[in-house]
Amino acid sequence: MTDKTEEKPTIDAAVTAPWLRFLKDVEPFRPELYRYCRHLTRSPWDAEDLVQDTLARAFVTLGCHGDHIENPKGWLVRVATNLWLNQLKRAREIATPDPAAHREARAEEPRDTREASGTLIGRLAPQERAAVVLKDVFDFTLEEIAEALSTSVGAIKAALHRGRGKLTDPELEMGTSTPPAVLDAFADAFNRRDLEGLTALLLDTAIADFPGLAVIYGAQATKNGPLRGVLFGDPSSDRGGIAPQYRRGVLPQPPRVELRMHRGEPILVAWFGHQDGEAVRALTRFEVEGDRVKKFTTYLHQPEVIAEICTEMGVPFKTNGYSHVW
Repeated sequence: MTDKTEEKPTIDAAVTAPWLRFLKDVEPFRPELYRYCRHLTRSPWDAEDLVQDTLARAFVTLGCHGDHIENPKGWLVRVATNLWLNQLKRAREIATPDPAAHREARAEEPRDTREASGTLIGRLAPQERAAVVLKDVFDFTLEEIAEALSTSVGAIKAALHRGRGKLTDPELEMGTSTPPAVLDAFADAFNRRDLEGLTALLLDTAIADFPGLAVIYGAQATKNGPLRGVLFGDPSSDRGGIAPQYRRGVLPQPPRVELRMHRGEPILVAWFGHQDGEAVRALTRFEVEGDRVKKFTTYLHQPEVIAEICTEMGVPFKTNGYSHVW
C-alpha cells in the first residue's frame, strides 16, 4: 500500500485565482477608472498608482465583507476617491505636523466652506475637483456624486458652484534634469544583452516593480527572473505572457531600449519588432541612488499610460491589454 500525501494549496495559489477572476470582472471599468484618477491626480503615473491601489483595496474589501456590489463603476470611483483624499490628508499632516495649528487654520475658514466639505477629508479643493470631474466629465447625478464622496447633495452643489472652471489647472510640472549616467549604462547593457553588466548596475536591495503583475526584491532575484526572461527568454517557463490577441505580428526577438525625456524625466522605452515595423510596448521609470539603480518600474499592462506617454513623445506604440496570461 502506497501512502499518498495530500497536496495542500499554497497561500499564493489560494489568492491568485480569485485575484485574476476579480481583475477580469472589473476590466470593463478600467478605462473610465483610469480617466477619473487621471483627472484627480493630473499625472499619468500617479493615476496608474491610484488605479492599482483602488483595485487592491476593492479586492480586499470584497474578500472581507463579501457585499453585493450593484453599481461596480460607482463603487470603484468611491474607493478611488477615498484613497486619494486619504493620500492628500497624509501629505498635509506631514507638511503641518501641529494638529492645533491646523485646527486653528480650519476654524478661520468661512462656515459655508467648512460645511461644503461635509465628512470629507481636508479643504474644499479636493472635493471640488472630484465633484466637477464626476458631474461634468462622467455625468454622474448629484445623488451618485454624494454617495461616491460620502457627503450630502447640498455639499456637492456647493462644491460644484465653487469648483467649476478649476479643471483648467495646469498639469503637474516635472523638473528638468539630465539622465544619470547609470541609466545610459543600463540601456547600453540591455541592448548588448549583458545580463551581468545589468545586474551590476542594481543595488543589492533593488526593487523591480511591474504594476499589477509582480514586485521582485533584490538584484539577484531580478537578474534570474525578469531580466533573464526578457533578454534571453525562458522556454521552460510556464509563467505565460501577453495574451495572444495582443502578440499578433510580434517578431521573436528581445526588444531594444532607449532613453527618452518625458516632461523632464528620463524614461526607458522598449521597442519591440513587428512585421509592420517597430513599436513601443513598455515604459520604465527609475529611482537612482548614487551610481546604481534603487528601483525600476516597468509599465507593461497599463494601456492608458503607454498610449498617453507615447503619444506625447510622438512614438508609435502597441498595447498589451490589462492582464498577464498565466
